[in-house]
Amino acid sequence: VQLQASGGGLVQAGGSLRLSCAASGRTFGSYAVGWFRQAPGKEREFVATINWSGISTYHANSVQGRFTISRDNAKNTVYLQMNSLKPEDTAVYYCAAGLSSSRFYTDQDVGSWGQGTLVTVSS
Repeated sequence: VQLQASGGGLVQAGGSLRLSCAASGRTFGSYAVGWFRQAPGKEREFVATINWSGISTYHANSVQGRFTISRDNAKNTVYLQMNSLKPEDTAVYYCAAGLSSSRFYTDQDVGSWGQGTLVTVSS
């Protein structure tokens, strides 16, 4: 599965962005997908994950209630809706396909990475 993330940009604190992760490959709907992010000078961290069907999701505590992951398998796309953005959300955001259909939370469970998209939140 090949992934391509898009939708990043510059937004003021309190604003919203929606990231998209478009996938190629007929088996996309069989895999869980996750979003990770890496802020300048920091390690990459988990943000959110969704299982193959979209029924089961999980969000990191730092984004719970503000970000929502979803997917449309008919369009081979996963989304990350980001609301109430904070300056500390500034990072390069990466989408990743898992090794199975179940949700995942760590780099070790990633089968393929998309390229990152930069999100910058100004105060």
